[in-house]
Amino acid sequence: QVQLVESGGGLVQPGGSLRLSCAASGSIFSINAMGWHRQAPGKQRESVAVISFGGSTNYADAVKGRFTISRDNVNNTVYLQMNNLKPEDTAVYICGGWGMRNTYWGQGTQVTVSS
Repeated sequence: QVQLVESGGGLVQPGGSLRLSCAASGSIFSINAMGWHRQAPGKQRESVAVISFGGSTNYADAVKGRFTISRDNVNNTVYLQMNNLKPEDTAVYICGGWGMRNTYWGQGTQVTVSS
């Protein structure tokens, strides 16, 4: 089993920045990639950014150039640096871990972009 714990969400004004963290524990060796999805009210969950343990990254078109995903393999933590936030970025951001057989999810952290 893998446990994922997010932190770093909150309320920010448009144009502001936030950094989300996702700390993984448990059977870390079973995970090939980690990343973030988001769920906004009335909308489908969507992938935001993913990073493999080889370092490859993938971003949703809506966040390219504004968000950066990174990882700290020593501390088993993945970060999502979010800059130039827009109201449409408002959502619950959920950390995910993907293995060969299983997918793991955190509880999510709320990000609200509003003036």
